[in-house]
Amino acid sequence: MNTSTTRVLLCPGQGSQSVGMGIAWADASPAASEVFAIADDSVQLPACAGGRTISQVCREGPKEVLDRTDVAQVALFTAAVACARALAAGDPTDTPAAMAGLSLGEYTALHLAGALTLEDGLRLVAERGRLMQSAAEATPSGMVALIGADEAAASDLCLAAAGELVLVCANLNCPGQIVISGDEAACDRAVLEAASRGLRATKLAVAGAFHSPLMASAAHGMRAVLSATPIHPLRCPVWSNVTARPHLGTPDSIRELLVRQLTEPVRWGESCQHMLESLRADRSSVSCLELAPGTVLKGLMRRIDRTCEVTSHDAPATTAH
Repeated sequence: MNTSTTRVLLCPGQGSQSVGMGIAWADASPAASEVFAIADDSVQLPACAGGRTISQVCREGPKEVLDRTDVAQVALFTAAVACARALAAGDPTDTPAAMAGLSLGEYTALHLAGALTLEDGLRLVAERGRLMQSAAEATPSGMVALIGADEAAASDLCLAAAGELVLVCANLNCPGQIVISGDEAACDRAVLEAASRGLRATKLAVAGAFHSPLMASAAHGMRAVLSATPIHPLRCPVWSNVTARPHLGTPDSIRELLVRQLTEPVRWGESCQHMLESLRADRSSVSCLELAPGTVLKGLMRRIDRTCEVTSHDAPATTAH
């Protein structure tokens, strides 16, 4: 029986950001510091950053700037890649068998698997953040977290609360935790409707209705940007948020799924389940490394598969949580 351990990289998405993220890695590792330096040279943050670089915003904030979609996404990508580069420098032989990233994190995974250069990845996520921020500001909209609902119950709630407005399942994070997304008035109705159905519902502090049809303008913009971006062969499987299956690896299929990801549900729980089943098929055990920042993905994995060990790497001094 094969008792080897298969390693997987998990890449965080928006919502994991915090002031100071990735900086401990940059201060401790030349490889991580180089990532931040390249990001600072490659990306000019929007005016809200007040002329600060990515390194400065990650190190010093302020939080209200770092939390903006058009800043958070490129900052999260930078912090996670810096963490991954530092880990790889520490043990070059420890190569992952697969990767997955939550929403924005899928771009991090695709870069680390070789599909995107660092510069192209930075450019793409910066543009993705800008387009999503713009789409969010165009329509009063939001997202609501539902606790205790499965996909069928969440979809039924959306149907009941939407009326003539948009309200859809957006993030299927783990069993019992689903986020719905749509017009602001529909989200407000959903909170009231959820209470009548015995579900806990909480409006989220986000810019708008991500992973819903209200992101159509962002998807249109990303299609144009991706069409002009070279996509290179994958060195290992990367699991798609849209299909909950590995990317096929062809440039056009990767581009198409990244576009669809903006308006379709993120199937994170299902994706992790299928990935673990696939990797365990040869009877090897699976352990996951969660890149900086935070421990959000470790928490979700506890609800998806308690037998899967996840080690978070928020900072070098606290590599295990």
